Amino acid sequence: MTAPAGQRARGALARVGRAWGRLGPDQRLAAVAAIALLASMLLPWYQESGNALVAGKLVRIEDSKNAFGVYSFIEGAIFLVVAGVLVMLFARGERRAFHLPGGDGTVIMGAGLWVMFLIFFRQLDKPSGRHEGMIQTTVGVQWGIFIAFLLGALLAYAGYRIRAAHVPEPAADDIPPPAAETVPAPRAARIPEDPGEAPTARARRRPSPPPPPHDGDSLDGQLSFDEPGEYRPPPRRR
Repeated sequence: MTAPAGQRARGALARVGRAWGRLGPDQRLAAVAAIALLASMLLPWYQESGNALVAGKLVRIEDSKNAFGVYSFIEGAIFLVVAGVLVMLFARGERRAFHLPGGDGTVIMGAGLWVMFLIFFRQLDKPSGRHEGMIQTTVGVQWGIFIAFLLGALLAYAGYRIRAAHVPEPAADDIPPPAAETVPAPRAARIPEDPGEAPTARARRRPSPPPPPHDGDSLDGQLSFDEPGEYRPPPRRR
């Protein structure tokens, strides 16, 4: 069973809102410039003027045309380039992981410069007027095409800002982060079983020297001599 059109529209708007919230300030500037550039294609780009003979009377013709009114390869290329920038930014807002040559900033800046070149070339190679019987017209440019040129410059500037900021390509949400290098934990100290026992460091004791011998005491392994008695001469014989 398919969802109602209103529900699908609300879902699409919610996706766009989430993607817009994930974009950076420079990316939002590029998106605004691209949307405004598409809207400027509805402004009067060309002015068709001339004369026509209607019922024997000369009638002045003045007609404004937008970019879609005088459609050619140049207008189609501008539309595709700007729409491609919007699709790319929407994909970045949804965290789509893909790589572009030179990065997003280079691509957006190149798109803005390409749009400026196409608009400048279109001013030199304007659409041809009508030459149908009694209708003779010429086509000139109007203020709308200059607005589009400035918006192309704004798009190129936004791309330059993104490129200068070195904004990394976002990783997709379903891609796990790279595993960090594990460092072995230091060996923990021994926890005493008794809570009141504090861990003490065992120091090796040097053997204490023996006490000095006292007077009159004999050392082990030393011979002792008795003091000689008083000498008495033997008795004389009578």
